Amino acid sequence: MVHATVYVGFTVPQLLRGAQSRIFPSHSPLGVLRHSAFCYCTGNGTIKSKRKMDHLERTANNFRQEVITQAKVCGITNESETVKRLRLAIANKDFTFKAGQWVDFFIPGVSVVGGFSICSSPGLLEREGILELAVKHTAHPPAHWVHTECTLDSEVALRVGADLHGYQEGKGNRHELGTVKLYYSAKNTSELLFKKNILGLMKAFPGKITCCFHVTQQRSQICEELQPHITEGRISEKDLEKHISNDTSWYICGPPPMIESISKLLTNIGVPRNRIFFEKWW
Repeated sequence: MVHATVYVGFTVPQLLRGAQSRIFPSHSPLGVLRHSAFCYCTGNGTIKSKRKMDHLERTANNFRQEVITQAKVCGITNESETVKRLRLAIANKDFTFKAGQWVDFFIPGVSVVGGFSICSSPGLLEREGILELAVKHTAHPPAHWVHTECTLDSEVALRVGADLHGYQEGKGNRHELGTVKLYYSAKNTSELLFKKNILGLMKAFPGKITCCFHVTQQRSQICEELQPHITEGRISEKDLEKHISNDTSWYICGPPPMIESISKLLTNIGVPRNRIFFEKWW
Protein backbone atom coordinates (compact mmCIF):
# COMPACT_ATOMS: atom_id res chain seq x y z
CA MET A 1 0.00 0.00 0.00
CA VAL A 2 1.30 3.45 -0.92
CA HIS A 3 1.11 6.01 1.87
CA ALA A 4 1.23 9.76 2.04
CA THR A 5 3.47 11.43 4.60
CA VAL A 6 3.18 14.90 6.07
CA TYR A 7 6.07 16.47 7.96
CA VAL A 8 5.38 19.47 10.18
CA GLY A 9 8.51 21.21 11.50
CA PHE A 10 9.64 24.51 12.96
CA THR A 11 11.96 24.80 12.03
CA VAL A 12 39.44 9.32 18.33
CA PRO A 13 42.03 7.04 19.58
CA GLN A 14 42.86 9.39 22.44
CA LEU A 15 39.25 10.31 22.96
CA LEU A 16 38.00 6.73 23.16
CA ARG A 17 40.99 5.37 25.09
CA GLY A 18 39.63 4.63 28.54
CA ALA A 19 36.12 5.40 27.31
CA GLN A 20 34.43 3.65 30.20
CA SER A 21 36.07 5.95 32.72
CA ARG A 22 36.32 9.15 30.69
CA ILE A 23 33.23 9.26 28.50
CA PHE A 24 31.00 7.08 30.67
CA PRO A 25 32.12 7.69 34.30
CA SER A 26 29.95 6.14 37.01
CA HIS A 27 28.50 9.52 37.91
CA SER A 28 27.76 10.47 34.30
CA PRO A 29 24.27 10.52 32.77
CA LEU A 30 25.00 7.11 31.22
CA GLY A 31 26.01 5.66 34.59
CA VAL A 32 23.04 6.93 36.54
CA LEU A 33 19.72 7.85 34.92
CA ARG A 34 17.60 9.86 37.27
CA HIS A 35 14.06 8.48 37.26
CA SER A 36 12.43 11.27 39.25
CA ALA A 37 11.45 13.11 36.09
CA PHE A 38 9.41 12.01 33.14
CA CYS A 39 7.96 13.29 29.89
CA TYR A 40 5.03 11.73 28.13
CA CYS A 41 2.16 12.33 25.74
CA THR A 42 -1.27 12.07 27.34
CA GLY A 43 -4.45 10.90 25.69
CA ASN A 44 -5.25 14.38 24.41
CA GLY A 45 -1.75 14.87 22.97
CA THR A 46 -0.57 17.16 25.77
CA ILE A 47 3.09 16.84 26.73
CA LYS A 48 3.72 16.79 30.46
CA SER A 49 7.03 17.16 32.27
CA LYS A 50 8.04 17.60 35.90
CA ARG A 51 11.39 19.09 34.94
CA LYS A 52 13.58 19.41 31.90
CA MET A 53 15.39 16.10 31.42
CA ASP A 54 18.69 15.65 29.65
CA HIS A 55 18.99 13.85 26.32
CA LEU A 56 19.98 10.45 27.73
CA GLU A 57 17.08 10.38 30.19
CA ARG A 58 14.53 11.25 27.55
CA THR A 59 15.81 8.58 25.17
CA ALA A 60 16.74 5.90 27.73
CA ASN A 61 14.27 3.40 26.26
CA ASN A 62 15.23 4.03 22.62
CA PHE A 63 17.23 1.49 20.65
CA ARG A 64 20.91 2.39 20.17
CA GLN A 65 23.68 0.87 18.12
CA GLU A 66 26.53 -0.60 20.16
CA VAL A 67 29.16 1.15 18.06
CA ILE A 68 30.61 4.35 19.53
CA THR A 69 32.96 5.94 17.05
CA GLN A 70 35.49 8.74 16.98
CA ALA A 71 34.85 11.73 14.77
CA LYS A 72 36.85 14.81 13.87
CA VAL A 73 35.36 18.17 12.93
CA CYS A 74 36.43 18.93 9.36
CA GLY A 75 34.03 21.75 8.55
CA ILE A 76 31.92 24.39 10.29
CA THR A 77 29.50 26.63 8.45
CA ASN A 78 26.77 29.03 9.53
CA GLU A 79 23.44 27.89 8.15
CA SER A 80 21.78 30.89 9.79
CA GLU A 81 22.45 33.35 12.60
CA THR A 82 21.51 30.68 15.14
CA VAL A 83 22.40 27.36 13.48
CA LYS A 84 25.81 25.86 12.68
CA ARG A 85 26.39 22.90 10.40
CA LEU A 86 29.13 20.55 11.62
CA ARG A 87 30.91 18.39 9.07
CA LEU A 88 32.42 15.35 10.79
CA ALA A 89 34.98 12.89 9.40
CA ILE A 90 34.16 9.32 10.48
CA ALA A 91 37.02 6.79 10.48
CA ASN A 92 35.10 3.71 11.66
CA LYS A 93 33.83 1.74 8.67
CA ASP A 94 31.29 -0.07 10.89
CA PHE A 95 29.51 3.19 11.69
CA THR A 96 26.26 3.43 9.72
CA PHE A 97 22.90 5.13 10.02
CA LYS A 98 19.57 5.49 8.24
CA ALA A 99 17.94 8.70 7.09
CA GLY A 100 16.08 10.40 9.94
CA GLN A 101 18.21 9.05 12.77
CA TRP A 102 20.04 11.07 15.44
CA VAL A 103 23.29 10.68 17.36
CA ASP A 104 24.38 10.79 20.98
CA PHE A 105 27.14 13.44 20.89
CA PHE A 106 30.00 12.99 23.41
CA ILE A 107 32.37 15.94 23.99
CA PRO A 108 35.63 15.62 25.97
CA GLY A 109 35.37 17.74 29.12
CA VAL A 110 31.59 18.20 28.85
CA SER A 111 29.63 15.89 31.16
CA VAL A 112 26.28 16.42 29.41
CA VAL A 113 25.67 14.28 26.34
CA GLY A 114 24.06 15.97 23.36
CA GLY A 115 21.49 14.61 20.96
CA PHE A 116 21.47 16.01 17.42
CA SER A 117 19.66 15.08 14.22
CA ILE A 118 21.80 13.95 11.29
CA CYS A 119 21.17 16.29 8.37
CA SER A 120 23.26 14.53 5.72
CA SER A 121 22.44 11.41 3.75
CA PRO A 122 23.74 7.89 4.39
CA GLY A 123 25.15 8.09 0.87
CA LEU A 124 27.55 10.89 1.85
CA LEU A 125 28.90 8.72 4.66
CA GLU A 126 29.35 5.77 2.31
CA ARG A 127 31.09 7.82 -0.39
CA GLU A 128 33.20 10.24 1.65
CA GLY A 129 33.12 9.08 5.28
CA ILE A 130 31.38 12.33 6.20
CA LEU A 131 28.40 12.99 8.48
CA GLU A 132 26.78 16.37 9.05
CA LEU A 133 24.82 17.79 11.99
CA ALA A 134 22.78 20.99 12.28
CA VAL A 135 23.03 22.48 15.78
CA LYS A 136 20.95 25.41 16.99
CA HIS A 137 22.50 27.80 19.52
CA THR A 138 21.07 27.29 23.02
CA ALA A 139 22.39 27.35 26.59
CA HIS A 140 22.41 23.54 26.64
CA PRO A 141 26.10 22.61 27.21
CA PRO A 142 26.65 20.50 24.05
CA ALA A 143 25.00 23.08 21.78
CA HIS A 144 26.81 25.91 23.58
CA TRP A 145 30.14 24.09 23.03
CA VAL A 146 29.45 23.72 19.33
CA HIS A 147 28.80 27.44 18.97
CA THR A 148 31.53 28.80 21.26
CA GLU A 149 34.42 26.30 21.54
CA CYS A 150 34.26 23.83 18.67
CA THR A 151 36.98 24.32 16.04
CA LEU A 152 38.33 22.46 13.04
CA ASP A 153 40.01 19.21 14.18
CA SER A 154 38.03 19.10 17.45
CA GLU A 155 37.47 15.45 18.39
CA VAL A 156 34.17 14.02 19.59
CA ALA A 157 32.44 10.64 19.78
CA LEU A 158 29.13 9.54 18.29
CA ARG A 159 26.57 6.78 18.72
CA VAL A 160 23.50 6.31 16.54
CA GLY A 161 20.08 5.94 18.16
CA ALA A 162 16.43 5.30 17.33
CA ASP A 163 16.44 2.86 14.47
CA LEU A 164 12.70 3.12 13.96
CA HIS A 165 12.87 2.00 10.34
CA GLY A 166 14.60 -1.24 11.33
CA TYR A 167 12.02 -1.81 14.05
CA GLN A 168 9.18 -1.38 11.59
CA GLU A 169 10.79 -3.80 9.14
CA GLY A 170 11.03 -6.41 11.87
CA LYS A 171 7.35 -5.93 12.68
CA GLY A 172 6.39 -6.36 9.04
CA ASN A 173 5.11 -2.78 8.78
CA ARG A 174 7.38 -1.51 6.03
CA HIS A 175 5.55 0.44 3.35
CA GLU A 176 6.42 2.12 0.09
CA LEU A 177 6.56 5.90 0.33
CA GLY A 178 3.94 7.61 -1.79
CA THR A 179 4.04 11.40 -1.49
CA VAL A 180 5.64 13.75 1.00
CA LYS A 181 4.30 17.16 2.01
CA LEU A 182 6.49 19.34 4.22
CA TYR A 183 5.17 22.28 6.24
CA TYR A 184 8.19 24.23 7.47
CA SER A 185 7.81 27.26 9.75
CA ALA A 186 10.47 29.73 10.94
CA LYS A 187 10.78 33.33 12.05
CA ASN A 188 12.00 34.47 8.64
CA THR A 189 13.48 33.08 5.44
CA SER A 190 17.07 33.31 6.76
CA GLU A 191 16.08 30.75 9.42
CA LEU A 192 14.64 28.33 6.85
CA LEU A 193 17.59 25.93 6.94
CA PHE A 194 18.39 23.82 3.87
CA LYS A 195 15.78 25.62 1.81
CA LYS A 196 17.91 25.28 -1.35
CA ASN A 197 18.18 21.53 -0.80
CA ILE A 198 14.43 21.29 -0.32
CA LEU A 199 13.70 23.28 -3.44
CA GLY A 200 16.11 21.01 -5.32
CA LEU A 201 14.22 17.92 -4.15
CA MET A 202 10.93 19.44 -5.22
CA LYS A 203 12.33 19.98 -8.71
CA ALA A 204 13.83 16.49 -8.85
CA PHE A 205 10.61 14.80 -7.70
CA PRO A 206 7.72 16.93 -8.98
CA GLY A 207 4.42 15.96 -7.46
CA LYS A 208 6.07 13.54 -5.05
CA ILE A 209 7.79 16.01 -2.70
CA THR A 210 6.23 19.40 -2.00
CA CYS A 211 6.87 22.04 0.64
CA CYS A 212 5.08 25.05 2.05
CA PHE A 213 7.36 27.43 3.94
CA HIS A 214 5.75 29.56 6.67
CA VAL A 215 7.36 32.73 8.06
CA THR A 216 6.02 34.54 11.11
CA GLN A 217 8.25 37.65 11.43
CA GLN A 218 9.51 38.40 7.94
CA ARG A 219 10.88 41.96 7.63
CA SER A 220 12.79 41.86 4.34
CA GLN A 221 11.82 41.17 0.76
CA ILE A 222 11.33 37.50 -0.06
CA CYS A 223 13.48 36.29 -2.96
CA GLU A 224 11.73 35.43 -6.21
CA GLU A 225 12.65 31.72 -6.03
CA LEU A 226 10.96 31.30 -2.64
CA GLN A 227 7.90 33.48 -3.19
CA PRO A 228 5.66 30.76 -4.71
CA HIS A 229 6.26 28.54 -1.69
CA ILE A 230 5.96 31.10 1.14
CA THR A 231 2.95 31.66 3.41
CA GLU A 232 3.07 34.37 6.04
CA GLY A 233 1.76 33.25 9.43
CA ARG A 234 1.78 30.08 11.44
CA ILE A 235 0.80 26.61 10.24
CA SER A 236 -2.95 26.35 10.70
CA GLU A 237 -5.73 23.79 10.86
CA LYS A 238 -6.86 24.88 7.42
CA ASP A 239 -3.41 24.03 6.02
CA LEU A 240 -3.38 20.53 7.47
CA GLU A 241 -6.95 19.28 7.27
CA LYS A 242 -6.78 18.90 3.48
CA HIS A 243 -4.25 16.06 3.91
CA ILE A 244 -6.26 13.89 6.29
CA SER A 245 -6.70 10.32 5.08
CA ASN A 246 -6.45 6.80 6.46
CA ASP A 247 -3.09 6.34 4.72
CA THR A 248 -1.38 9.53 5.90
CA SER A 249 1.29 9.52 8.61
CA TRP A 250 2.19 12.75 10.39
CA TYR A 251 5.69 13.59 11.66
CA ILE A 252 6.22 16.67 13.86
CA CYS A 253 9.57 18.21 14.80
CA GLY A 254 10.12 21.40 16.79
CA PRO A 255 10.12 22.91 20.28
CA PRO A 256 7.73 21.45 22.90
CA PRO A 257 4.98 24.12 22.69
CA MET A 258 4.82 23.76 18.92
CA ILE A 259 4.68 19.96 19.06
CA GLU A 260 1.99 20.10 21.75
CA SER A 261 -0.08 22.56 19.73
CA ILE A 262 0.18 20.69 16.41
CA SER A 263 -0.42 17.24 17.90
CA LYS A 264 -3.54 18.53 19.67
CA LEU A 265 -4.69 20.22 16.46
CA LEU A 266 -4.27 17.00 14.48
CA THR A 267 -6.17 14.99 17.09
CA ASN A 268 -8.99 17.54 17.05
CA ILE A 269 -9.39 17.27 13.28
CA GLY A 270 -9.62 13.50 13.36
CA VAL A 271 -6.08 12.18 12.90
CA PRO A 272 -5.67 8.92 14.87
CA ARG A 273 -3.01 9.19 17.59
CA ASN A 274 -1.15 6.17 16.21
CA ARG A 275 -0.56 8.15 13.00
CA ILE A 276 1.13 11.07 14.81
CA PHE A 277 4.88 10.84 15.49
CA PHE A 278 7.22 13.37 17.08
CA GLU A 279 10.68 13.61 18.60
CA LYS A 280 10.75 13.76 22.39
CA TRP A 281 14.38 14.37 23.27
CA TRP A 282 14.24 18.05 24.13
